[in-house]
Amino acid sequence: MTAELVRGQNHTLPQTRLEIRVSAGSPVVAGATLGDERGTVRGAEWIAHPASHRVPGLEVSRQAAADHRLAVDLDALPGSVHRVTVLLALPLGPGQPARFGAVAAPFVAVTGLDGTEIATFTLTGLDTESAVSALELYRRQGVWKVRAVGQGYAAGLAGMLADQGVAEAAEVAASIQEAVASGLARSVTPPPRTPDGERVRHPAGPPASGDGGPAAPAPPDPALARSDPAPARTETSGGPVNYAHPRRQTSAPPPPPPTAPPAAPGQPAQPVAGDATGWSMDERLYNQIWGMFEDLARAVAAYRSAVDFAESRMDQELDRALSDPRSRIGGAGDRAREEARAKHDELTGRAREALERDLAQLAAESAVVEPALPAAYAGWGNPVWHGYRVPMEIPMALRIGDLHLPEGIGLRIPLLVRLPLERGIWVDSGRTASEAAAATPGDRLRTLAMETAVALAARLLAVYPADEFSVHVIDPAGSAAGPLAPLVDAGVLAGPPAAGAEGVSSVLAHLTRRVDLVQMAIRAGASDALPPDLDTAEQLLIVNDFPHGFDDRAVTQLRYLADEGPSVGVHLLMVADREDTRAYGPVLDPLWRSLLRITPVADDHLADPWVGHAWTYEPLRAPQGSRVLEQVLALVAAARRAGYR
Repeated sequence: MTAELVRGQNHTLPQTRLEIRVSAGSPVVAGATLGDERGTVRGAEWIAHPASHRVPGLEVSRQAAADHRLAVDLDALPGSVHRVTVLLALPLGPGQPARFGAVAAPFVAVTGLDGTEIATFTLTGLDTESAVSALELYRRQGVWKVRAVGQGYAAGLAGMLADQGVAEAAEVAASIQEAVASGLARSVTPPPRTPDGERVRHPAGPPASGDGGPAAPAPPDPALARSDPAPARTETSGGPVNYAHPRRQTSAPPPPPPTAPPAAPGQPAQPVAGDATGWSMDERLYNQIWGMFEDLARAVAAYRSAVDFAESRMDQELDRALSDPRSRIGGAGDRAREEARAKHDELTGRAREALERDLAQLAAESAVVEPALPAAYAGWGNPVWHGYRVPMEIPMALRIGDLHLPEGIGLRIPLLVRLPLERGIWVDSGRTASEAAAATPGDRLRTLAMETAVALAARLLAVYPADEFSVHVIDPAGSAAGPLAPLVDAGVLAGPPAAGAEGVSSVLAHLTRRVDLVQMAIRAGASDALPPDLDTAEQLLIVNDFPHGFDDRAVTQLRYLADEGPSVGVHLLMVADREDTRAYGPVLDPLWRSLLRITPVADDHLADPWVGHAWTYEPLRAPQGSRVLEQVLALVAAARRAGYR
């Protein structure tokens, strides 16, 4: 029976292998400290946090998120550790809440590896605090217990760490927040959730059980393994611009009726395209893709956790065997080592079998989903593009690449971003991004980066109605004429690519003026007072080879567009090598963090929003010899000409 704790109450823990699950209304930083018998944290190496997510017996998330799962093995803690304190803190930065009183009360649960709740605690009564000691696991007379703490700190993470005796607490807190800011910048932003948006899931088979180890993924937890539905977005945090889809409902409908025959007993259900909540098929497919993304992230997390546990257990058993003098007599030590390795192989083999079942089920689901995708979600090689017609409505999302993990390298998950874009995109042309980038000549990599940007711009033009999206290009040195040819030849740009200082200044001034005017009209409630020459369509600015050709004023304008533009329909697509901007110092760091970084070659830099895996991103490319991109742009141009008559 679950113990529902109140502040100060404790409860005995029936096992030593645990998960601590955190649910909050907005992203929070989750960490933990190890304390001695007096509760003192002896050094930074006794703190698990996003910059150092693993200490002996403890593993936490590597980024801020609304949901967390912390893994705890009390038997693996150092002998001098008597207390584990779970910490929550609000991430710093623009747009982030500054106090817990402004967000929903966090909920913390201590569970077994199978998800069974042992004790829960809701952190109510918080106000000005920006950090809180949620609960602690402590050892008393050889027995481990959990106590609900709920001690908040208005001084934030630094004050909380100082209270636990951490030397240089302010510096440690600053390093944690820096790691969190970097994690938020590289994380794929999930769509908002609604209470009714639970995905229809089909388990791959019964989970394997092991002796003390998480040999298979636990059953989905409804509070955490929830899909990401697609409600209408009425306002963004950047400004009160209504981007609600005119025909999209604001609440999730019931799950769709099954369209496949039920599976035989003991067999996994047959996957069906669109088998998720949503009013339209596009919404169902969108939710299904995000559900597959989450399923793969959690399945791999369970596998990696099981392997880590098996290795930790084997190391402990080997250490005990080697430290016992009796094991040196009569081959007892050799038998102990063989038994430890055999147990390790059994646990890892069982975990691999469970992972293979999950991968097979997801691969089968992908095989039926991929052919059913609409153009906005489909790769360039999908036959749906052969029947392409310029749409009359804006889709809810756009595919900008594929993601995969090493454990399931043959399984590709489409990376979908919501439309209108909530933040700009940066195509990294630097050679230090990955091994693939380092092996590519610099000139070739810059060309590939610009081709990636052009392909993204073409997809955006293709999925918007003909008169609702405009593209501007800044190419200061005129070095991107080749990659830009499809856009220029089709005549779909708002004007010729801007070159030279005068061209850069003109385009930036035009878009800055648009942002200013729309913001003023919104604040005044006078949208009908906008100048007649103002283009009210969504705007995309492609910037090649930044910061070449940019003076200080132009850099300031670009930062302004990155910060204020998305809320009023002006978006950035930058092609740049961050190393080229080092001369500006840290002044441009907020710019890079505000953009979603992608690469023109495979690179494992994107993180999922659930467990923080490093996913390998691959850009979308048209099949070799295909002219699908040019054909699509020609249809867009023809639709525009027909609309202007």
